[in-house]
Amino acid sequence: METSSGEFLSRQLRHVGKRVHRLGLACNYGIDARGFRAALDAGMNYFFWTPFRTGQVTPLLKAELARERERYVVATGPMTGYFGGSVRSAAEKHLRMLGTDYLDVFQLCWLGVGSALTGGTLGELEALKREGKVRSIGVSIHNRVRAGKLAEDSPLDLFMIRYNAAHPGAERDIFPHLAKRRPDVVSYTATSWRKLLKRPKGWDGPVMTPGDCYRFCLSSPHVDVALTGPASKEQLLENLEGVTKGALSAEEDAWMRRFGEAVHG
Repeated sequence: METSSGEFLSRQLRHVGKRVHRLGLACNYGIDARGFRAALDAGMNYFFWTPFRTGQVTPLLKAELARERERYVVATGPMTGYFGGSVRSAAEKHLRMLGTDYLDVFQLCWLGVGSALTGGTLGELEALKREGKVRSIGVSIHNRVRAGKLAEDSPLDLFMIRYNAAHPGAERDIFPHLAKRRPDVVSYTATSWRKLLKRPKGWDGPVMTPGDCYRFCLSSPHVDVALTGPASKEQLLENLEGVTKGALSAEEDAWMRRFGEAVHG
């Protein structure tokens, strides 16, 4: 387990080929230009971006990509992806919107609900990668058992999964299947939609802070990046300050797991 803050907060993405800040920014939860600039100043360089709810961020991100493309990792994907044609058209649209020659991560979103992994969609993802328009291909997925099988045997380079103290099931269903191919892993819902920030009924111990939630995710050696979706610069800075404490101690890990169980009910 990493010990220094610098090592804890930095990770090489194997399939993208870039080193990133392990706290990634989801740009579609209300962050404005002021907050995005604060993220840049803090060294954050993994951005999950979509064309929706990112009006203030998009011009700034586009300018940064034009200035120093190799510094940043942009992850995106079609909001619905059931057909190969829609996957390609979304990729081409996102390339134009950001004014870039390639996307670092292009992923099917919410696999099994908003998208389907078929011969057509997977074939188009692989074609985009061969053409150099995307560097790596992936999925976001809630079905942990299916994710474990795909992690073990599929062409996918990256998995975006739910993982937090209230929902640690990836430790059983996904993480043991990563060793064979070593895909990159991005976690989201670190606060369990803020449920982990509230005291559950009957709990008289400490309550997790946002920083605790992100540290829980990043203390797993299997998680490369944990996404944060702040709505303001102030929330962003609070989250960044929280993760500077580094990896959890054994005592912290134990009480957070107990707290997560209480929250999950």
